[in-house]
Order: sequence, then C-alpha cells, then structure tokens
Amino acid sequence: MRILNAAQMREADRFTIEEIGIPSLVLMENAGRQVVAAIEAAYEARLNGRVAVLCGRGNNGGDGFVVARTLLQRGIDASVFVIGSLTQVRGDAKTNLDILGRLGVTVVEIGDEQSWELHFSEISQCTLIVDAIFGTGLKAALGGMMETIVADVNASSLPIVSIDLPSGLSADTPHVIGDCIDASMTVTLAAPKLPLVLPPGEEHAGDVVIADIGIPHEVIDGIEGQHIELLTPEQLRDVVEPRAADSHKGDFGRVTIVAGSRGKTGAAHLAAMGALRSGAGLVTVATPASVLPIVASMAPELMTEPLPEEADGSVAAKAIDQLLELRHDVIACGSGIGRGPAVGAFVGALLERATVPLVLDADAITVLAEDPGRLTGREERDVIITPHPGEMARLIGASIEEVQGSRIDVATEFATAHRVYVVLKGHRTIIATPDGHIFINPTGNAGMATGGTGDVLTGMIAAWLAQLLDAEAACRLAVFLHGAAGDLAEASEGQVAMVATDVIAHLGDALNRLCNPDKDSS
Repeated sequence: MRILNAAQMREADRFTIEEIGIPSLVLMENAGRQVVAAIEAAYEARLNGRVAVLCGRGNNGGDGFVVARTLLQRGIDASVFVIGSLTQVRGDAKTNLDILGRLGVTVVEIGDEQSWELHFSEISQCTLIVDAIFGTGLKAALGGMMETIVADVNASSLPIVSIDLPSGLSADTPHVIGDCIDASMTVTLAAPKLPLVLPPGEEHAGDVVIADIGIPHEVIDGIEGQHIELLTPEQLRDVVEPRAADSHKGDFGRVTIVAGSRGKTGAAHLAAMGALRSGAGLVTVATPASVLPIVASMAPELMTEPLPEEADGSVAAKAIDQLLELRHDVIACGSGIGRGPAVGAFVGALLERATVPLVLDADAITVLAEDPGRLTGREERDVIITPHPGEMARLIGASIEEVQGSRIDVATEFATAHRVYVVLKGHRTIIATPDGHIFINPTGNAGMATGGTGDVLTGMIAAWLAQLLDAEAACRLAVFLHGAAGDLAEASEGQVAMVATDVIAHLGDALNRLCNPDKDSS
C-alpha cells in the first residue's frame, strides 16, 4: 500500500478530478461519509451524546462539514465550530458550509482565544471530538491560538477522531514539528502518510483507518516521486504459492547458515530454525569445528559442516574454500561468528567469491565497517544486509541517534549507493532496495527487543530467498511474518517474557493466518 507525502496526495487528487473526472465535491462527500462510518464502528456508545466537530477553513474543514451533516442526518447530535473567520472558507469547503446553513445548522465561529475560552466549556461537555482543522498541507509548527486549542483538546480526556492527520503533524515527515492533536483514531484519506506509520508521529495517531474515498489505486500507484509502501497481508498473500503434491525437499532450496562460535552457538541454532520454519528444503549450519557438536545436538533436522577455526573459536579465513565447495542456493552469514581479523578476511572473501545470493547479519556487517565498499552488490548476485541501528551506524560512520533520526534516508542511500538490499531492523523495520523503493513493516512489538530475534530473521530471509528467487519479495515476506509471529508470541507470552524461540514457535501460525485469513487458526 503506497504511502504518500503532501505533494503526492495533491497530485492524486488533481489527477482524479481532472483526468478521471470524479468531481472534488464527490471526493469530499466520500471522505466525510467514510469518517462517519469509522466513528460509528469504533465509538457507537459515544454517539448517544453530542459530537463536537472542529473545522478549519480548508478542505479538511470541508470534510468536517460533511461529517457534521451526515451525523445530524442520522439523528446524532453534533455541534460545528470553525477555527477562524467564516468569510475565509473557500471552494468545496464553502459549498458544504453553505449546505449546513441552508439546513438550519448553526456554525460557531472561533476567531480569537476569548471566543475559544467561551465555547470550550461546551465542547468539553461533548462525548467525542472530530478534529478537521488541518489536513496534509501543514508545513510549519502551529502557533498562537492553535497552541491553546491543541492543549485544551488533548487535556479534555475525550476520544478524538482526526481526519487525514492529527492537526499539527506534517505529511512530509514522521517527526513532530510542533504541538499536535493526540488522536484516539485517525481516518486517513486514500493512502497512509508517513507520520501515521513511523515514530514519533505515529504515537499521536491512535488507531489508523485508511478510507477509500474514490481515488483509483492505479492513480496512487502511478504518482511520481519517492516510492514508499506499507506492507500489507493482501499484497503478500499471493507471494506464497501452494506446494505441489509431488514436491520434494530439493524444490524448496538449500540454505547454508554460516554462524556460531565459542559461546555463541545459540545464534546459529536460531538462524537455522528460522530458515527451517520458513520452509527451506535443506539447511546446513557451517560452524567452527569445536562447537559443531553443540549446534548439531540442538535440532536433528539440521545438517552441519565443521569449519576450520581460530584459537578463540571463531571461523578461520581459510574456511572460505571449504564453504564454497558446499552445494547451496543461498548463504546466510554473520550470526555469532565473531569480529576478529580472520572473520573480516573470511567475510571479505565470501563477498568476492560467492556466486549465490548472500544474507549478511550481525558480525558479518560489523567486520566490514572500516571498508563498507566491499558490500557493493553485483548484477548477477543479490546481497541483503540486516543491520540493527547500531550496526548501521558503524557501517556509515554515524551515531545511532543519527540513524534513528532519518531511518528511511539512511537505508535508501546505502542501498542505492552499494546496490544491496537493506533491512534496517527496529520498530517499523525499513526495507530499502537498490532501485530506491522503500517498504515499511507494520507488524511486531517491543517484546521482540530480546537477544536472538534478529538471528531468526536472518534465517527466514535466506529461506524465502531460496524458495522465491526474488530478493525483494523474500525481504518483504520474511520481515512481515517475523513481526506477525512476534505479535502472536506477545498474545501468548506477553512482551516481557517473550524470547526468540517463542517467535520461531509461532512462525507456522503466522504463515497460516497470512495465507488463510478466513480460516480459524486457533
């Protein structure tokens, strides 16, 4: 599902109105009615009282006028307030304001703080507030009377439903540019916007409902500019094809996991189980010889390969020759392998000599930090890296705060410059492709902030890459299912008690729910 910024949303509106021929008044009517439908679904009990509809002077306010009219036509008491002068309302918003007047609806003008003070006591006695003050066009922080309005509305303890965006947020950035409404629910129009799906903006959005107002999906998908998508079950469901009755293990890929070292055998096990539970036909763990018995004892389904090692129990540089003699479709490397010079040499040789797709995580990323140029992908072989913010920071020579402050830009710039796929892990994991496409994952929770969950994801990406033979699809599917399994684990174990093996235990259920949404998975 495409995520649009303010300019892209304006272009989608323009194209729909001018090229498709759907009048702007129809789009506004659809928007208002969709907002009412969302309110009725979420706040039915609140509609026994009075709804306060706070409207601005632009199109967002026009949507609010439609909301008020629709509520009143359904027998729901609503009071309408315009923030600013009624004479400044223009265009389609003015048309809908005039309709309210002809229906005998009183619209209260709030032109200054004294007027706001006078009427806020009335607003605070309502049972729900609709925020239709500003939409996607806001560029600068709110000031003056609007700061007072936002503060009072937020302090009212009433549910707040914002139209398109909570007033005070900008559609062009996930960052909070100033004071803003703390919505209980946001009904966003036609397509999601960045501050609704990424922190810190999302913390002010509440539950997000995406309303179809009549703009064709083809129009939204065809808008030029930065291409950012929100992963959805609908787009991923068709990626997984049913298995033929006469399938055999060779049909589903051979994955080699280079992982583990002395004291880090669990990382190898978690990555390997992530691959097995994601459907890889054959999984081999290549690990230093001294720890191989430990890894082999953890799961009978795994094959193992003993690798030459250094004195500290990490993989030796010369192990590359033995590794490349193995038969595999994908190699995943990095979970718990160590960070010494020999490991750096091994990973560098792997990048230079391997002909199959690579998934690099953890230590395999860190040992390349002094020379990230070695990560450059080749047309004939995909490279996927899965850093957490600390590893990404080391790779680009920045602070974690700088990475977290511009995650989309950091991931996109590295992916396009080095021709690799970047899976920047964290809350709302970012996937950036070599051609500049960005995907944001909505699944997952804070309980997954525990050791080993990243290793599980590494194995999952490798397994789906071996089956799908499509790096972008493998990243999207694995990241979504990883978070979905974490959400199921949260429901079972809670966030505090969750561990990485809980995520593995729920991978099958997550996949079943994705592929069979109408079937009871309990």
